Amino acid sequence: MAITIKDVARESGVNISTVSRALNNGYGVNPQTRELVLNVANRLNYRPNRVARGLVTGRSHSFALIVSDIRNPFFAEVARGAADAARSDKCDLVLCNSDLDPIRQMEYVKSVLEKRVDGILMNSVAALNPEEQRQLAECGVPIVLLNRSASNRAFSTVTADNEAGGVLAAQHLLKLGHRHIAHLTGPRQHGNMTDRTRGFVQTLLAAPEPVNPVVLYGAFNYEGCRDLTNKLLDHHPEITAIFAANDVMAFGTVRAAMDRGLRIPDDLSLIGFDNIEFSSVIHPPLTTIHQPKYEMGYAAVEMLMGLAKEKNNRTPESRVLGVELIERQSCAERH
Repeated sequence: MAITIKDVARESGVNISTVSRALNNGYGVNPQTRELVLNVANRLNYRPNRVARGLVTGRSHSFALIVSDIRNPFFAEVARGAADAARSDKCDLVLCNSDLDPIRQMEYVKSVLEKRVDGILMNSVAALNPEEQRQLAECGVPIVLLNRSASNRAFSTVTADNEAGGVLAAQHLLKLGHRHIAHLTGPRQHGNMTDRTRGFVQTLLAAPEPVNPVVLYGAFNYEGCRDLTNKLLDHHPEITAIFAANDVMAFGTVRAAMDRGLRIPDDLSLIGFDNIEFSSVIHPPLTTIHQPKYEMGYAAVEMLMGLAKEKNNRTPESRVLGVELIERQSCAERH
């Protein structure tokens, strides 16, 4: 049988409310009584019933993180930051993987709401449709969208400056002398990737010698970008530089180039986005746009914790974190 707070009270010779205050460092308990209760609880191996406590406080002290593709190492760093922030407030983090499936994504939302989580941090698979936005807005717990701009004021958001990242990638390739440039990205209207595309394309078109890049849309994972790269090079063999919308996509480009006997960067320069750990150890090391993944996860859960504690005043908040170009060996000058 599990030890209950009643057992601790009986062994300590005090009432249940005193035990509760002593265990939670509450007011009105003298030091000797607090020490006695803690010793008894330790000896009996008492563990608080967080479910029962949640029924009283209205909080489960747990948050959900719904990611779109757990295979992408980007989310490992985000999850680390989110978990550390939750742990700092003695909260738990529930991880869910929608596996790029928008239906599964909303099924997870329903599931974690049934578990009474205090808030949801979500990296949406695609742009939320009006019905999904309505469901989330009316779910009764705070929502923080990861890597989504604050287009819907009903939700808080944490994102990197994706448009600025696209600008940096374009500027770097222009500086190296490239004029036949392509951009491989995810589905149209995908929030963060759309912002990257906008910054990249607008910068190329605004150059003193404007460049009109080839832009291809597809699955934003390894296999998807491998296919996109093959399609690109079949129809545009003149391309000398590619900006992939994330590092995992860039790895797909590396594989496709190798299959064709192309050398990076001698035949094809390549830039990624995210700066995941693997980007520095592949050959050649990948030039990429760094976004603060750990910090994004940490900041998002901090926002959720604040919103969970302010049930009557949940004003949505948006944070945009800076990005920077990390130069490695996957890009070369074009003469």
